[in-house]
Amino acid sequence: MLSNESLQSPAFSRSNSQASVDSASMEDFWREIESAKESSMGALEEPTPAEAKPVDEGELEAEWLQDVGLSALISGDEEEDGKALLSTLTRTQAAAVKKRYNTYTQTMRKKNKHPVRDVRDIFGVSESPPGDTCDSHPSQSDDTREEKELPGIIKTGGSLPDDASLNSTTLSDGSLDEEEGFAVPRSGSVSILETIPDTPVHSNGSADPGQSVQNAVSDDDYLEKNISSETEELSYEVSYSEMVTEAPKRNKLKKSDFKKEDYVLPKFIVQKTRFGLTEAGDLSAEDMKKIRHLSLIELTAFFDAFRIQLKRNKTEKVKGRDSGIFGVPLTVLLDSDRKKDPGVKVPLVLQKFFEKVEESGLESEGIFRLSGCTAKVKQYREELDAKFNADKFKWDKMCHREAAVMLKAFFRELPTSLFPVEYIPAFISLMERGPHIKVQFQALHLMVMALPDANRDTAQALMTFFNKVIANESKNRMSIWNISTIMAPNLFFSRSKHSDCEELVLANTAAHIIRLMLKYQEILWKVPAFLITQVRRMNEATMLLKKQLPSVKKLLRRKTIERGVTSPKTSKVLQKSPSTRRMSDVPEGVIRVHAPLLSKVSMAIQLNSQTTAKDILAKFHCENSHGSSEYIKIQNQRLYEIGGNIGQHCLDPDAYILDIYHANPQAEWVIKPQPSV
Repeated sequence: MLSNESLQSPAFSRSNSQASVDSASMEDFWREIESAKESSMGALEEPTPAEAKPVDEGELEAEWLQDVGLSALISGDEEEDGKALLSTLTRTQAAAVKKRYNTYTQTMRKKNKHPVRDVRDIFGVSESPPGDTCDSHPSQSDDTREEKELPGIIKTGGSLPDDASLNSTTLSDGSLDEEEGFAVPRSGSVSILETIPDTPVHSNGSADPGQSVQNAVSDDDYLEKNISSETEELSYEVSYSEMVTEAPKRNKLKKSDFKKEDYVLPKFIVQKTRFGLTEAGDLSAEDMKKIRHLSLIELTAFFDAFRIQLKRNKTEKVKGRDSGIFGVPLTVLLDSDRKKDPGVKVPLVLQKFFEKVEESGLESEGIFRLSGCTAKVKQYREELDAKFNADKFKWDKMCHREAAVMLKAFFRELPTSLFPVEYIPAFISLMERGPHIKVQFQALHLMVMALPDANRDTAQALMTFFNKVIANESKNRMSIWNISTIMAPNLFFSRSKHSDCEELVLANTAAHIIRLMLKYQEILWKVPAFLITQVRRMNEATMLLKKQLPSVKKLLRRKTIERGVTSPKTSKVLQKSPSTRRMSDVPEGVIRVHAPLLSKVSMAIQLNSQTTAKDILAKFHCENSHGSSEYIKIQNQRLYEIGGNIGQHCLDPDAYILDIYHANPQAEWVIKPQPSV
């Protein structure tokens, strides 16, 4: 929190990239700081960070590698998931991984720790890929610089088309086998890092660097379009970091001053692909874990493209409470709530706060400015901690003002902030470069995708709620800027010490980020299509590795397998093409859809290029609309793609099924209810 001396705020010019907030908005901010101080004095427990130990860059990079699912690079284990992840990386993503691993190995050598493999042994010796951003590292020794100029990333043979199947995934290192496009290992087992390709996957997830990306934004559109209130298109098919790196004129980005008026933020429309748009909650938990890993790698590569270090401090270890409501980690609250409702994604107490405000407070003037009755707030806090989980708290006696105060306190007293405050300095640097709002949105989009499930789902529910408050601005006087300024200290906080000027800059940037979340709430939780493509490839690679263990060398036997010189058992796995992998009783272009909860439980459907998920649901609607109960059932049904190269995927009603059918021939198709948040 800010100190009392910081109430005299530094002067900021609107020409700065940091937010220039008018005096009225800043009054809300300082009032919120004072209110937070007062409420913290009456809190039952103040979570205290564990004693911080000095950390070096190598430890931070080791933590980063673990956070992106590449702990095997540190342990040296041969891990299928790590190999599969590395085999899908784009050029810029691979460069980001190499850069962090390089720093880690250099630090370990200086410490004389356990033997570390030389980067040249891992990545091979070849020409550095274009757009390699490793030279932007701020503190490189001569030795480090010499290694970073080594090339980068080994080449793998052959390209993977968009509909690549299991038997076209390359998972070895170095020298090209011309006939089959496989790299032959030098000796022994192949290291996990040797699966990183040089120009492996194009910016849209395709492995062919020369493949054109349909509907991709042009460089001029991306970098030089004038900022205006007119609608602009966003593409989720193209890797954001690749888009920035490949843009030849990125130094001509126009500056975006922060202003209070909403119209400076353009309206974005996402280009729909034939696969449709996918919400974060539409994928299985296992696939979303992979999305998080890829998003953090992509976010790091994105900032690398702007030569900005995504510097993270060592994670603040704050011991949260094990019971109660306030100061309890989100995951602990959800574990408790799921004993009552297994499908809950947002803490039940938070949902009750939303309901209390919505009941009678949406039109209440200054609803989130007011502090409420201090004595009542303290009493309710104690009662909630003691009685909520036993369903004994009497909600009818609480008014909307106290609910709004406790909602803010709930987030402020979490052991760690809802959003990662350690990324704020990188956002400040990005905005100092003055790029288009689209670039800021892309960085924010990746940050949201990298959030833990509990944080992401809670944040989505919170932004939905605040947009309901803002919709009543004419009566409650709570604009998008008022909400973002008031909530910034509650949603982004750090217990580290900062100067008053630094605190103000951090708070202003956090307020701008919340403003972007509120403005683009409808599209921010859509998963980028290029990340889903990478997840499909990861799943294909993982399946292949598990079926062909124990040695990667066995992959090379595919040449003889495909020529028919193999055992029936192995041939069963690898010889199947997209057209022969299906059940023999289902013709090509036909899918069998199962609807176990409806009276018509199964139907074979002939697909054409225009068949959408909505069309298939309509067919079942016609077959099951004889009674009113069946009609109600079908209203909440969605078509799911299950298995194959995806865990579970709740399909956009506008998705073209034939395209998904070709991309995932092994999938099963099921109609079932969409789970509620």
